[in-house]
Amino acid sequence: MTNTAASWQGPILDNHFHLNRNGRFLDAARDFQNAGGTSIVLIHCPNFAAPPTSKFGHRESYQDTITIAESVRKELGLGVRVVLGPHPAAFAHQFTQWVDSDGHAGKERAMENYRTSIEEAVKFYHEGQAHAIGEVGRPHWKVSDDIWELSNDLLAETMRLAATDGFALQLHVEGELESTYRDMAAMALKAGLSVDRLVRHYSPPNVDSKITHGLTPSVLVGKNALNTLLETAENSSHGFLLETDYMDDLRRPGAVLGPKTVPKRTQQLVAAGIDEEFLWRAHVDLPDKLYGQE
Repeated sequence: MTNTAASWQGPILDNHFHLNRNGRFLDAARDFQNAGGTSIVLIHCPNFAAPPTSKFGHRESYQDTITIAESVRKELGLGVRVVLGPHPAAFAHQFTQWVDSDGHAGKERAMENYRTSIEEAVKFYHEGQAHAIGEVGRPHWKVSDDIWELSNDLLAETMRLAATDGFALQLHVEGELESTYRDMAAMALKAGLSVDRLVRHYSPPNVDSKITHGLTPSVLVGKNALNTLLETAENSSHGFLLETDYMDDLRRPGAVLGPKTVPKRTQQLVAAGIDEEFLWRAHVDLPDKLYGQE
């Protein structure tokens, strides 16, 4: 039964949120705040048309995301955690371009550029300016066997580094359900990384532990997600996070979901009768555990 009188008065966090100086930028963050949002996890978004190819380029690109976070904190008073890393799509496109032009040397260059991008992101983490690494993973579309295998190898390297250095990873992976979770859990265990330190961005709404294999699902809360989330929440291993994957791209307004969505869905979950403990975990406990304090 829906309880229309119930409302959530606590903090509200969107776990995967992009901002672009050439997009709506602070206005988008303000929309989130005016809808009841209190904190975002700001995910680095590279220039896909020309992703960095040098140590300086990676550091400069990451620094811009950090500066965006500072602007949101200063201008709006929102909490902001920063996640930095090489997007799998950028790596895949660079790999294809460089291998086509330079063969084996191009493959080595792509691998080295990925490793440099991770190294620079991790430096910001240890400097206290980033809270996790991501979004990293593998392409969500069909690619060559070379790209698929290399993406998995580099992701395994990154998991081993996460295990030794203590940071969480936000994953960008393909859309399959249980099979993808199972693969990621197996990779984490082999790397010595606690499985719950893997945050599956763009997660489907089924958060049953039999499906998630102990990963932390970050549920994309479209309008059709709520029923499944409500049905499976009690069987989750340790809860879930909520996200929009808001892109802040003026060419695609509202993509993937608009900035007001997580506050709206949070209130809908309360009205639908969810145990508010799950919302406290989503908006406070899990972010603190995964990323540390803002």
